[in-house]
Amino acid sequence: MSAYLVEGGVPLYGEARVHGAKNSVLPILAAAILCPGTSVIRNCPDLSDVRASMAILEHLGCGVRREGDTVEVDAGSLLHNDVPDELMREMRSSVIFLGAILARTGEAVLSMPGGCELGPRPIDLHLAAIRALGAEVREEGGGLRCSVPERGLRGCEIDLALPSVGATENAMLCACGAEGTTVINNAAREPEIADLQRFLRSIGARVRGAGSSVITVEGRQALHGGTHTVMPDRIVAATLLSAAAAAGGEVELLGTDHRHLSTVTAALMEAGCRVRSGEGRIHLRRDRPLKGVYPIHTAPYPGFPTDAQPPVMAALAGGEGTTVFVENMFESRYRHVDELCRMGARIRVEGRVAVVCGVGRLHGARLRAADLRGGAALVVAALGAEGRSEIEGLEHVDRGYHRLEDTLTALGARIRRV
Repeated sequence: MSAYLVEGGVPLYGEARVHGAKNSVLPILAAAILCPGTSVIRNCPDLSDVRASMAILEHLGCGVRREGDTVEVDAGSLLHNDVPDELMREMRSSVIFLGAILARTGEAVLSMPGGCELGPRPIDLHLAAIRALGAEVREEGGGLRCSVPERGLRGCEIDLALPSVGATENAMLCACGAEGTTVINNAAREPEIADLQRFLRSIGARVRGAGSSVITVEGRQALHGGTHTVMPDRIVAATLLSAAAAAGGEVELLGTDHRHLSTVTAALMEAGCRVRSGEGRIHLRRDRPLKGVYPIHTAPYPGFPTDAQPPVMAALAGGEGTTVFVENMFESRYRHVDELCRMGARIRVEGRVAVVCGVGRLHGARLRAADLRGGAALVVAALGAEGRSEIEGLEHVDRGYHRLEDTLTALGARIRRV
């Protein structure tokens, strides 16, 4: 089992390029099933979740090949329409394959996805959306069997009770196989959904409105292979900015869109960092102690992203002053707090609220990551802490960060994987 060894208290300097977005590439890989041709996906990070998606595609009968950061998916013929339980368990968001498999083959069989470290993530909204399109859904032995009736899927209006990212994406993919026009109301507005729309357009789908709360899909178009470059990962960017804020120094992130991170950079600026942004770059400098900021409420985009809450909290825990976090997205999003407290942090959690009282400087400790973003938060905290930290549970971090240690080492951090 691997771990990070981090010698903290070393300021970060230099440039880093942000890799492709995990939360974008996963639905795009699922969408590649829709077209009976070859899709070329560039800027595709080599993450464990991406490898799990590629394994699902290979099981379905797709030809999958990676060369560097480019992945080719040949979905000319599918041999299966199921995702086995062992593959479903490898990636918690594997339910995203449901809509695409159903639209392409007329039937989809998946094991029922369970909860995860952030608490239960019910798929009721996903199932309601594909039922609205005419699919029949049956629960059998802890699994799902979805089928298309003889009349086929039909376009309709889908009203999402919540702006769920996954349900919006599944509805978009399933609607591509429906006759007529589908309108998705109260759609999630995340940039990754707009990126999925760009990919779908590249393979011939007619989709518009992504980025707004209403998305329209004109189904049953003649689809073909296409080429797409995945957008940069805004959560990786937020993590690297938090790392520089925790450790101090001056860094510039390349290949990122500052507009997707405005709430994060606003919080870091309020804490005392100097931030300048331009086309495809964000520059941050921290040369004074961090201070507490206004209450941070996580919310769907364009609000403060829940995935950025742990690393930003880790940075502010080693600063001065008090910050209140209100977690509105997931009920178990504070699992990193106990580990931060092992480093000397003063954090009090009551339900969805966490009160962080800065202690000036954290100290190194032996730590264990319990989830993806919480693991990244421990790295951020260790970089700003005094002394040495050992962080275990890197299998969580590897789900969303491609060799994070290499990126940080290039900025001058003393971190290595053992």
